Amino acid sequence: MVFRSAIRTHSTFQRAFQPAHYSYFHSNARALAPKVVATRVLPQNAQAYLKKQDFDLTQWPEDSLMPRDLLLKEVKGAEGLLCVLGDKIDKEVFEAAGPSLKVVTTMSVGYDHIDLATAKKNNVQIGYTPDVLTDATADLTVLLTLAAARKMKQGVLAAENGEWREWRPNWLCGYQFTGKTLGMVGMGRIGQAVAHRLRAFGIDRVLYWGRGEKAELKGKAEFASMDQLLKESDYVVACCALTPETKELFNYDAFKKMKDTAIFVNSARGGVVKQEDLVRALQENQIAGAGLDVTTPEPLPTDHPLFKLDNCVILPHIGSATIEAREVMGDICVDNIAAGLENKKLRCALDF
Repeated sequence: MVFRSAIRTHSTFQRAFQPAHYSYFHSNARALAPKVVATRVLPQNAQAYLKKQDFDLTQWPEDSLMPRDLLLKEVKGAEGLLCVLGDKIDKEVFEAAGPSLKVVTTMSVGYDHIDLATAKKNNVQIGYTPDVLTDATADLTVLLTLAAARKMKQGVLAAENGEWREWRPNWLCGYQFTGKTLGMVGMGRIGQAVAHRLRAFGIDRVLYWGRGEKAELKGKAEFASMDQLLKESDYVVACCALTPETKELFNYDAFKKMKDTAIFVNSARGGVVKQEDLVRALQENQIAGAGLDVTTPEPLPTDHPLFKLDNCVILPHIGSATIEAREVMGDICVDNIAAGLENKKLRCALDF
């Protein structure tokens, strides 16, 4: 199913994609309205906001990625493109769109799925949705930290599988937070929000590593070398951007430096972890447990060794998955498209 303007018929399109059946939404756009392609339906209020715009809107309505061949066909002649993290907006897409394309906006903070070099060459503005994910992602990061520390995965399975018997002194014992040290790898907005939340659970020392020391954190957290952070932290949380410097930063050597009681949590990008090394570290009990909201690849195959480990909690990249956050993300995307079509500065523009 694809939402389309009423000004075209698509029997040839429907035949081309048989046996799948596609139907179309007919917008009330004026004849010369700018063509906009959206690869996903937005949250309810943001979707209503999108449909109010004076766009000739083509929209993929399924809860799945827009098929690649369909995207390449429909983006031809578009002036705006609204995409999500799973869409690969590469040189081929820009070429398929042609010179009419003015703006691409992604409903995400991350933008490594967009070919920025081609965008710059073609003078296409790129929008994204920063700042609105901080609370949602920080909340989920804390959840993962708690779940990994308190053996939540084992506990749920035990309750479901009949292992819950009489009280046992040593059964499913995890770790508390009072008096412990938190090591934040990446201390931007999300990292600081995570540290703030975990202090409420009793964390009394926060170390952080990043591109440099932050003056505003003096007296609140200690800037440390990566080695010091790994060796001294009880909880190591990755909230950093994926860059050449941080790619596979967490390898076997890094895990070996951590305490064998340490908990590792990643809500940043899967690429900051050398995943086979994490599997080995968990299997060998080099660290006590891990909580992951991001993996490589995504989705992670269900037969991956990480799923077989009872000391690893994995979520399907839902850091921003709150109604509040997603509605604001959708609104920003619509505003970005509207501004870009008029050659104005985007509400949230990527500077590249």
